[in-house]
Amino acid sequence: MTSFNQPVLLVEDNPVDVDLTLRAFARRKFANPINVARDGEEALGWLERWQGGEPLPLVILLDLKLPRVHGLEVLAQWKAHPVSQSIPVVVLTSSAEDQDIAAAYGLGANSYIVKPVNFEKFLEVADQIELYWCITNQAPR
Repeated sequence: MTSFNQPVLLVEDNPVDVDLTLRAFARRKFANPINVARDGEEALGWLERWQGGEPLPLVILLDLKLPRVHGLEVLAQWKAHPVSQSIPVVVLTSSAEDQDIAAAYGLGANSYIVKPVNFEKFLEVADQIELYWCITNQAPR
């Protein structure tokens, strides 16, 4: 059972991809709030916010190619921190490079998805993310 008040955190610097993701979830009538961090430094700033009592996200969608702090460094810091280490992280990125995939899983990513290029395929990805990570998966409370 999903918790409709728990947000999803989208970490994405490309405004077009942010818009695409938000539109895909809106079209699916996704009920959970979606928070957006637009670079790696802003993403790491969520650690303090979570420690301060803001609700932990059901899942984090993390791009790797971020300004200020690379996505793999963000992932490493989140997985090393007690407040965020159990939050599922889905890497949602344009990179299909084997070294990025291996590094992400090695740092604790729960899933790795290469961003589809067209909106219809992206809708399918949003559907699968919602179905599995926000409805089916039992996340820690």
